[in-house]
Amino acid sequence: MSNIHPTAVIGNGAKIDATSQIGPYCVIGDHVSIGAGTVLHSHVVVEGHTTIGANNRIFPFASLGHMPQDLKFKGETTFLEIGDGNTIREYVTMNPGTEGGGGVTRVGDNNLFMALAHVAHDCKVGNHCVVANNGTLAGHVEVGNHAIIGGLSAVHQFVRIGHFAIIGGASGVAHDVIPFGSAVGNRAKLMGLNLVGLKRHEFPRESIHELRKAYRLLFADEGSLADRVEDVAAMFPNNTQVMDICAFIRGSDRGICTPHGDEA
Repeated sequence: MSNIHPTAVIGNGAKIDATSQIGPYCVIGDHVSIGAGTVLHSHVVVEGHTTIGANNRIFPFASLGHMPQDLKFKGETTFLEIGDGNTIREYVTMNPGTEGGGGVTRVGDNNLFMALAHVAHDCKVGNHCVVANNGTLAGHVEVGNHAIIGGLSAVHQFVRIGHFAIIGGASGVAHDVIPFGSAVGNRAKLMGLNLVGLKRHEFPRESIHELRKAYRLLFADEGSLADRVEDVAAMFPNNTQVMDICAFIRGSDRGICTPHGDEA
């Protein structure tokens, strides 16, 4: 039998691994599944069709799986899927998906969600991400691997944050932020590349040099962004990181956050 505190309230249909720990005054719904080694410290509420993987640490007053904050939601069965090795701090909220957004909110592995962070319906968060205190992801936001969302920042619905990007604190992000990009401000402007993150993750020096050159060309004043993307892709066909940025820009529906703060 799993280590469940006697004050915890556990739904009859909940599936809780024998090696997990459920602390005092936690509430676990009927359709919840909790994997091996996961710890709910106390006063955590997990409801809805929520799956939590292995070795997560969830701190007091986190609310996971309650109905989306979306007026179009009519009680349909939707899902929240949380992977392995995540740290979910105090008062974090995560909502399941909606029928109009595919029905699933998905959080990957080894992420840190600091106190009061919010992951709204139909979001997709990758692996090794950080969402700092009061960071807010609106509905349908996609966050790539190793991205960092600064404290008190708000990401507009349907925006994509590319992998290894960083959003400065107290930013309002209304347009897609390229992989490896650094954006800050309200509304957020692209401030350059996340050079600290690139070096921290030991990207080769030559790759970073080419990335910097590609960035300057992509956001030059001459011509259209679409034309500049094709030019840059032709110049750096063997640089995976540059090609990632080009593919990201081509796939943007909301427009790209630029150094000028406007949509491109």
